[in-house]
Order: sequence, then structure tokens, then C-alpha cells
Amino acid sequence: MTLKKYKPTTPSLRDRISIDYKKDNIWRKKPVKICLVSKVNISGRNNKGRIATFHRGGGHKKQYRLIDLKRNILDIEGYVVRLEYDPNRSSYIALVVYNNGKITYILAAQGMKAGDKIISSLNIDTPIQMGNSLPLKNVPVGTFIHNIELQPGKGGQIVRSAGTSAKIIKKENNRCVLRLTSGKQLTLSNSCFCTIGTVSNINHNNIVIGKAGRSRWLNKKPTVRGVVMNPVDHPHGGGEGKTSGGRCSVTPWGIPTKGYKTNRKKK
Repeated sequence: MTLKKYKPTTPSLRDRISIDYKKDNIWRKKPVKICLVSKVNISGRNNKGRIATFHRGGGHKKQYRLIDLKRNILDIEGYVVRLEYDPNRSSYIALVVYNNGKITYILAAQGMKAGDKIISSLNIDTPIQMGNSLPLKNVPVGTFIHNIELQPGKGGQIVRSAGTSAKIIKKENNRCVLRLTSGKQLTLSNSCFCTIGTVSNINHNNIVIGKAGRSRWLNKKPTVRGVVMNPVDHPHGGGEGKTSGGRCSVTPWGIPTKGYKTNRKKK
């Protein structure tokens, strides 16, 4: 993907780096209407109306693109019409039309372009090529994959962010061992579906926003330290003058944030 730098004609353009969508032929106009649903901005609030995630709110209005994460249109070939920008995720999405007339969006793989043919199948003879979806048991060891199911039939749940991929490192006893981008190893059933290739938009982490206003367009508010809040808002809040909190670093709900493992042992 092509990065675009700007001449510093204004202060906000001085260090700005963005993606050149025109050179990459990324569609940024209206999406396909039948693949859209409305999206309500909940501003980080839960079902009780209380803030569960701080520093969210505002931002541009978005429509949610329905992504086919299950890839359950089996043994029917489809072709990529175009790659599109999706405001709800860091990667690009691909508009796919199948031979039976169905139209869906899928996560675009790195290197995918208009005119490419893809297929999803349980057949062991399915070609191992970018964008194809098949069970882990039919994918050779050492292949890079994305959009991976954690439970068969549930749809892809992990490795969906821009530029990420997992690698199959071992197969044994109807299980498959994957190495994720973080280095963590994960063991899954070999019946779980995955998609071949790396997720598109690998330069996403090189983008420099350039000004605070663009963060506000993205539904992000300024981050405020807990020690400058009131006691009602944060465990670190309160005190006369400047204080350091008086306790180990915790979240607004009292959970330690440094050196405290939050993953469940049984999971």
C-alpha cells in the first residue's frame, strides 16, 4: 500500500502521513446498499447507560458493512469486483459477486485486486491461494492465514486487523497449533475455517494523524489521567494538591494494570 506525505503548508500537515487511496484503487464512494445496516454510536456506554470505555464519543456518522466472516457459500466461485475502504475497521474489504448471484463483503487479503477469483470449500483439493477459505486440516504447515474461527461454524474471530496473519506450525490429534502475530501459540480444532493470506493495508501502523481534530472524527476523545479526576470518577482521584494516587496503578474499576495477568486459566 502506498503512503502519502504532505508539504508543511499548515501546522497540521507538517508530519502527516496517510494512505494514497487513488494509487491503490481503493473505492471510497457509496457502498452496496444491501450489505449495510445502521450503526448507533453508544459513546463507550453499556446497556445501563454507564460509561464502560472512557474517552469515546462524537465522531463522524458511520454505516456498518456486513462482512461475511463465516465464508459459508461453499463450492461456488466468486470474483472480486473492487477493494473498498471501511470506516469500521483498519483493513480494507473486498466486494465479491458469486456465480449464484450473491453479493457479499469479505476481508481483503494483502495483494488482492479486482478480478481475482476466490472460493470457499471443504474439498481437500481446494487451491491454496490468497483469499480462499478452507478448514485448517486442508492447509499445509507453514502457511500464513487470517480470519480464523475459534469454534467450527462460528465465523472468523481472530487475526482480522490490518497487516496481521497467523502461521500454522504443527498438526496433531485433530488439533492445529498456530503462532499469532504476538508470538502467542494457540491450539484449535482442525475443522475451524480460515482464509489464506495476510490481512490487507499493512501500512496502517505507519499512518500519522497530524492533528487532534482527526482523532475526534474517529470517535476518540482526549485521554485524561486518573490522578486528576475526582474520587467519584477514579480510584486515583482526589487529594489536596498534586498526588500520585496513593496506590498501585488500577483501572477505573479497581483492577491492577501493571504486571497483573487478566487472562483466565480455564479458558
